[in-house]
Amino acid sequence: MAPGEKIKAKIKKNLPVRGPQAPTIKELMRWYCLKTNTHGCRRIVVSRGRLRRLLWIVFTLTAVALIFWQCALLVLSFYTVSVSIKIHFQKLDFPAVTICNINPYKYSAVKPLLADLEQETKAALKTLYGFSEIKSRKRREAEPCSSAWEGPQPKFLHLIPLMVFDEGETSKATDFLTGQKRKVSGSIIHKAADVMHVQESKEVVGFQLCSNGTSHCATYTFSSGVNAIQEWYKLHYMNIMAQVPLEKKINMSYSAEELLVTCFFDGVSCDARNFTLFHHPMYGNCYTFNNKENETHSTSMGGSEYGLQVILYINEEEYNPFLVSSTGAKVIVHRQDEYPFIEDVGTEIETAMATSIGMHLTESFKLGEPYSQCTEDGSDVPIDNIYNAAYSLQICLHSCFQTKMVERCGCAQYSQPLPPAANYCNYQQHPNWMYCYYELHQAFVQEKLGCQSVCREACSFKEWTLTTSLAQWPSVVSEKWLLRVLTWDQGQQIKKKLNKTDLAKLLIFYKDLNQRSIMESPANSVEMLLSNFGGQLGLWMSCSIVCIIEIIEVFFIDSLSIIARQQWQRAKKWWSQRQAPACPEAPPSLRGQDNPVLDIDDDLPTFTSALRLPPAPGAQVPGTPPPRYNTLRLERAFSNQLTDTQVPAES
Repeated sequence: MAPGEKIKAKIKKNLPVRGPQAPTIKELMRWYCLKTNTHGCRRIVVSRGRLRRLLWIVFTLTAVALIFWQCALLVLSFYTVSVSIKIHFQKLDFPAVTICNINPYKYSAVKPLLADLEQETKAALKTLYGFSEIKSRKRREAEPCSSAWEGPQPKFLHLIPLMVFDEGETSKATDFLTGQKRKVSGSIIHKAADVMHVQESKEVVGFQLCSNGTSHCATYTFSSGVNAIQEWYKLHYMNIMAQVPLEKKINMSYSAEELLVTCFFDGVSCDARNFTLFHHPMYGNCYTFNNKENETHSTSMGGSEYGLQVILYINEEEYNPFLVSSTGAKVIVHRQDEYPFIEDVGTEIETAMATSIGMHLTESFKLGEPYSQCTEDGSDVPIDNIYNAAYSLQICLHSCFQTKMVERCGCAQYSQPLPPAANYCNYQQHPNWMYCYYELHQAFVQEKLGCQSVCREACSFKEWTLTTSLAQWPSVVSEKWLLRVLTWDQGQQIKKKLNKTDLAKLLIFYKDLNQRSIMESPANSVEMLLSNFGGQLGLWMSCSIVCIIEIIEVFFIDSLSIIARQQWQRAKKWWSQRQAPACPEAPPSLRGQDNPVLDIDDDLPTFTSALRLPPAPGAQVPGTPPPRYNTLRLERAFSNQLTDTQVPAES
């Protein structure tokens, strides 16, 4: 190495070391406190007096504790996956409206198929209540039940026997078919009645379902004979209609021209061509207005005058007396791509009344994982959609139940669509389906099938809030001329004079043209978390992102490097001592600054001071060669004068 480079290295070695190259953690911390932008740490070092320094230590530690506390709250809030809701209003289109007659099929058309069932139902009513269809309906209480069958033995009561239970007795019941009491085995399931009774009934009516070829039975009891007879009739009705072809059922139901007497939308006349046929298993022919997505209708204003106005022909004379006990129609408002669950959420319309339904639309958008368990389109739900419609929670539940029905019972329930390669249940092919259906339905209600845990709510859906009001229609003063005009208008379709109990008026409209949208958005995001961190650091420590980088560099990178360097030097010294050969005969000699003769200073021993060192005891002093005086000529090392020491020339 050149002499000049040696002098530069010696000067650099003797200078105090600062910053990340500090030899100890203490020196590094002192350098950081003097140079950092966090004023609290700097004030601790530069403050004079113990009290002032103690106060700054307390203030700084308190601020640091508050930062950790607030940051912990921010992190907890970030992981609570909460949402915020935004609501705004906008104009919207008119929804799809599906209308069904409560009576699914004309009684005159379906009566030949139900003749035997109707005869047994009338006989059961006579046995239980002691009256025929025309005679007195006074219930017999003192006279015991007895067999009243004439002709061949009934097949429907044999398949599902009707029974009467005395008050407080569940082990024995009176059989309608034989009129004798018999022992009842199996579970007894009681269902509440839809009819309110002032006095408690002394008898409970029900029917028994048994598994074919086994002794497993279940008895379903009702506190009202009305519910028992209707439920019993409905089971046989579904069995009979499941064997009728779809085309024949459509012909037995009401056509659009028969159901719709008049139609107006947004002040413009409409007719049956604006409605789409939708056949429902339990409600027959239903008709949907505004069902075509490419021809969506919209209304110009809100109010009853600008919505859908129809007059429906109910035709009470064609009602099945045992299947339905009320008169009117059902209507449901839904999206164009949504399946109309008329039996679940339909609104009933009375005859001889004008029913006004005001709508208000709410559209909801929910966030998926991890904020909720909703699904976008149902593709991630392990249930096959058997409906030709968009996914919804109801569709998933019904599809799940129908799939379980096919798996366990071997056939599909009549009121729901058919899964692929499946048939509707009937006595001939599936004699055990009724017991299986009721057992499966009981498990579904008790959430034992797993459908409720698998099916999830849709992330986006529309919900129409309906406000219904009624008014007598037609009025007494307008009844005569109004019914005559409607009879004349419908002379081609209706072959009789109209009565007001055969008609129902329906008005469906938007109360206003505003849509309420409920949208979820994350209440906490990564950007918001970082901004909250920055706000807390700036508020309590006047610290920025540069300060954070500085802290990471000093406390982690530099501190760890110093510790690693110290450990490396120690390990290197230990290894060198271990590898050095041991010399026990040579006593240790004093060297360097350990020699007491040498003056302790920062400079290395010179030639003169080295001559004054005493020789080591017992050691032979080698001859000292003469010095090389050419190495003392420093001018050769500084032959070229440094630029910063040159004196500028005088001008």
